[in-house]
Amino acid sequence: MSDNSEYTPAKIWQWDKNSGGKFANINRPIAGATKDKELPRGEHPFQLYSIATPNGVKVTVMLEELLELGISEAEYDAWLINISEGDQFGSGFVEINPNSKIPALLDTTTEPGTRVFESGSILFYLAEKFGRFIPKEGRDRTECMNWLMWQMGATPFLGGGFGHFYSYAPTKQEYPIDRFAMEVKRQLNVLDKHLADNQFMVGDHYTIADMAIFPWYGGLVATELYDAQEFLQVQEYKHVKRWAKEIDARPAVKRGRRVNKAWGPEEKQLLERHSSADFE
Repeated sequence: MSDNSEYTPAKIWQWDKNSGGKFANINRPIAGATKDKELPRGEHPFQLYSIATPNGVKVTVMLEELLELGISEAEYDAWLINISEGDQFGSGFVEINPNSKIPALLDTTTEPGTRVFESGSILFYLAEKFGRFIPKEGRDRTECMNWLMWQMGATPFLGGGFGHFYSYAPTKQEYPIDRFAMEVKRQLNVLDKHLADNQFMVGDHYTIADMAIFPWYGGLVATELYDAQEFLQVQEYKHVKRWAKEIDARPAVKRGRRVNKAWGPEEKQLLERHSSADFE
């Protein structure tokens, strides 16, 4: 049922009521910590604070891919940040990411430790640190960065736009769903045309661009993201589906999708990273 009733914005917006929707209890117009809560710390070089949303999966896939190559220096402890309960507003988390969004990473191999936030920045940081999954120079490197930045700029229309109004908003409204569905289908068409001539986002090179794009757009065409496959007619994008299926079959991707996943109705499960064998 659509709610197309007319809305006239006030002259000055005020935060005077709950906005409704799935995440209304944690939405607010101010930044900073709302509670004192230190973050746990494990024994491995990297401390990851996250949850297995598409943005979180980007980073766990990257770390698992590094471990798949035998790079033990990429071992990490993964700590669940339950965004539904506002863990991202704890003082410890805000120290690592003042924007209060997952994922957030702490590299303890530097002194002092290096905080890294924003999923694209984390992927780039790890790729540079270990010299993997990013072309070293030339046109391929630029192409990798082109598509990484494309994902960061395009996906808000998918997640905060289409996903919110199609799945999470308190009422179904035709205008925003129609507007963002159109844009998401355009984005899928962009990917489909590119992948018609490329195995991965950068030719035949599997890179951080694939890791960034797959959890969102691969999830949309191949898994349960927003349960919108029929609505968006994703079978039309056969090259995206081929690419998504190939990436989803990678062992490191399978492991990465399981880390920091909230299991069960209470969403309390904590998965701590100790070795690559833990998720075999």
